[in-house]
Amino acid sequence: MNKLIRLYHTVKYLKAIQVYYRLYYFARKRVRKLTGFRYPLSVPSKAQELKLKPSIASYPTIDKETFTFLNLSHTFENGIDCNFSAYGKLWTYNLTYFDFLQQQGMTKERGMVLIYDFVEKMPTHQDALEPFPISLRGINWIKFLTYHQIRDEKIDDSLYAQYHILMDNLEYHLLGNHLLENGFSLLFGAYYFQDEKMYAKAAEILKAELQEQILEDGAHFELSPMYHQIMLFRVLDCLNLLQGNKRVNGKMGEWEDGLMALLKEKAGKMLDWLNIMTFEDGSIPLFNDSTNGIAPTTEQLNEYATHLTNHQPSTINHPLTKSGYRKITKEKYEMILDIGPVGPDYIPGHAHADTFNFELHIKPSTIHHPPSTIHHQPFIVDTGLSTYETNTRRTEERSTAAHNTVEVMGMSSSEVWGGFRVAQRAYVTKTEEHEEKIVATHNGYEKKLGILHTREWHFEEERIIIHDTLNKSTNAVARLHFHPDVTEEMINRHINIQNSKFKIQNYRHAPAFNTLYDALVLEIPFETSLTVEIRL
Repeated sequence: MNKLIRLYHTVKYLKAIQVYYRLYYFARKRVRKLTGFRYPLSVPSKAQELKLKPSIASYPTIDKETFTFLNLSHTFENGIDCNFSAYGKLWTYNLTYFDFLQQQGMTKERGMVLIYDFVEKMPTHQDALEPFPISLRGINWIKFLTYHQIRDEKIDDSLYAQYHILMDNLEYHLLGNHLLENGFSLLFGAYYFQDEKMYAKAAEILKAELQEQILEDGAHFELSPMYHQIMLFRVLDCLNLLQGNKRVNGKMGEWEDGLMALLKEKAGKMLDWLNIMTFEDGSIPLFNDSTNGIAPTTEQLNEYATHLTNHQPSTINHPLTKSGYRKITKEKYEMILDIGPVGPDYIPGHAHADTFNFELHIKPSTIHHPPSTIHHQPFIVDTGLSTYETNTRRTEERSTAAHNTVEVMGMSSSEVWGGFRVAQRAYVTKTEEHEEKIVATHNGYEKKLGILHTREWHFEEERIIIHDTLNKSTNAVARLHFHPDVTEEMINRHINIQNSKFKIQNYRHAPAFNTLYDALVLEIPFETSLTVEIRL
């Protein structure tokens, strides 16, 4: 019964279009299996030579026959197997994205060998022909073919066939960044193959989804700084495409004019948001599903945007409204905190149960470190993200206990489950914001426990005071997770708690996929109220 209730509270938020396409694709798959339907793997095409300015190089992932994704390496001794699954589906996906075509040092000859190998083995591919990897691979192939001025009929016909598969399997059942990636890729395919039908669908998706997914303050609505960086990268790549190329017969249609303006508008807002959300050392907070070594850095995105549009990072600290994040900057510290929703209700797959979570960076001199070229260093951090596999570690990393907030009765404030599912979720019901104080209340524990959690932050130059209040007595634990470089002596020096029951425990910090470091977490049990002082 509990599982049915959880499932109900998960699916009730889905949009009608998601439900329709889930049922439609399920039924169609059954019918096609009975009829023996197969997509053609080569479709006659007429590709056009494009012009693109240099983009952002990808992270190095291939060295001879060894491929490294998600910090896991595998050497293919008997040819590349795009169905290799020993490291999980996300690793297999990365193998078939072909991001490595954009890594520095990738030669024309080596890239052609890799593409031809994929084309030859097309009949055996499984995950590689799903819409998401097709979307990313399409952009990467077109960029590579363009930069190296390659005209190859066999590759073009294979890629055109893959775009037909994508057009027939657009991810309306998922929406969010998946459908947006479909739209970005279709735009590249439309220009490369001079396909008006493909262009119309790309423009339809992008115009609708960019308006939906980019919030008023410029944040991508899934509220992951990492995914924000990825989506911004795609927007900039599409601007690169439109600026240097025209469509069929050199015509510029009304759709295209409107799309160009929309891309520029969203790119500017997204850059402004990202620059506010980036710490002075260039890092992003690892909120929700965010990690290092996947997306282009903020610095790279700023340079690319300047090269394309002469956009300069805003010097104005725009308010972060709809995204629910807040940035506090003082002489001795930077702090980013979360007083917003877990994400869009109909696609919270990258959300964590982290309401009222925060990260804190302070100056090296403040924490008695040697002088550093980095202006600030992380002190209190998010646990991070090490896996997308549906396992215990994934569940732990999404739980409230893995974040710098309050867990009540061993429960998470939002019911995360199944890798990418959220059932009942916390909503922030009240906020008060003043120049040096923020107060917010969420209802994540109300339905099951009748408890409301209120957190009050006071921001001073020499200290931060955090006061947590529950509306009735219960068993609660507040946690502060520290960066692996932070010692117990530093914790005792900088954290003052009027509570003798606290414990300093060990946890595993995950700054990147499949990367774990030993670190310390402060656990503070309380019943009704708790005050923590961070002295700087």
